[in-house]
Amino acid sequence: MGTLARHRIAWLIALVLAFWLPKGRAETVFIAYLGQAREDLRPATIHLKPLYPDLGIRGAELGIEDDNTTGQFTHQAFRLVGAVLAQGEDPKRAFYFLRQAGFRHIVVDLPADALLSLADSPGAEDVLLYNVGAYDDRLRGKDCRANVLHTLPSHAMRADALGQYLKKKRWEKWFLVPGPMPQDRLFAAALKRAASRFGIKIVAEKPWTHTYDARRTAESEVSVFTQGADYDVLLVADEADLFGAYFPYRTWLPRPVAGTHGLIATAWHPAHEQWGAVQLQNRFYKLAGRWMQPEDYAAWLAVRAIGEAATRTQSVDFAQIRDYLLSEQLALPGFKGVPLSFRPWDGQLRQPILLADAYDVVAVAPLEGFLHPVNELDTLGYDRRETKCRLKR
Repeated sequence: MGTLARHRIAWLIALVLAFWLPKGRAETVFIAYLGQAREDLRPATIHLKPLYPDLGIRGAELGIEDDNTTGQFTHQAFRLVGAVLAQGEDPKRAFYFLRQAGFRHIVVDLPADALLSLADSPGAEDVLLYNVGAYDDRLRGKDCRANVLHTLPSHAMRADALGQYLKKKRWEKWFLVPGPMPQDRLFAAALKRAASRFGIKIVAEKPWTHTYDARRTAESEVSVFTQGADYDVLLVADEADLFGAYFPYRTWLPRPVAGTHGLIATAWHPAHEQWGAVQLQNRFYKLAGRWMQPEDYAAWLAVRAIGEAATRTQSVDFAQIRDYLLSEQLALPGFKGVPLSFRPWDGQLRQPILLADAYDVVAVAPLEGFLHPVNELDTLGYDRRETKCRLKR
């Protein structure tokens, strides 16, 4: 069973002490989840789309249930300690107590800088961190770490998925609208890379800088804002969900919207039902009382990857699990039609990306016709020859 903490770090200290000398430790894999409450910067009109306080950790809890279902037959057990810190609390302190208690598999839902701070902490070289909250490409590139694996797709993977679909539709003239937040700029950079990769032309780029009432802005500004260019599709980069919802149906030209709004590229979507996904969707809804989100799916994948490695190696030993996760033997079922595995050069989990609108999955990337000499999933994101990650795993 998972344990959800949304209190002070002192609570976490008491909790991990209880895990120090558990019975049957030799046959048990202990997994921690470390996250932090997200700040909601969105205008009041966006609140129809909730910001879940239990985002991510519910996926880890379902993963533990699935691991223990398999563990009944392999005589292995899996236990989870989950901590969602309040804003302002120091994740490094919580991380320290988790390591002191002996946790070596830690699922992390934190921004990139906080994740790197944990990865570079003294003693962290003997821990595996599973990134389920940061899309930043630099974590898979120049700032990669040998002790970090990524089950959340990168900005580049999502952008490439969109690029493949829009290229196939021959929507090859883009109007790019990046937002003011750092993550907006990062996703916009990934979209520019995808455009270059697929021979697509960005005919206009206009940053969105309006900060006053969003409803008045939508009515009076979006139409004017999008004048002056002939384009096939408008690409919005609004990761914080501050303004992108106001672009569909309000552009000057009658054109589709994609990116973070309209047609999106995502690891998971409530409308996904192929390859047995309905079964996972229903089990998650029964557990959490809501539909699974990409961060939930990433956390579920991380915990399931650990369980899969323990089952296949018939061992709970940390080194054996780590080596199996990074080997070519890993074939993780992910309800996406193909087995998933970690790229050895940057620790990113290969996985298909869903292309969807609010209510339907439109396509699944990689699309037919986009080929790769080794693995077609490597057409999404940075391939081995492109990577700036210089680690030897």
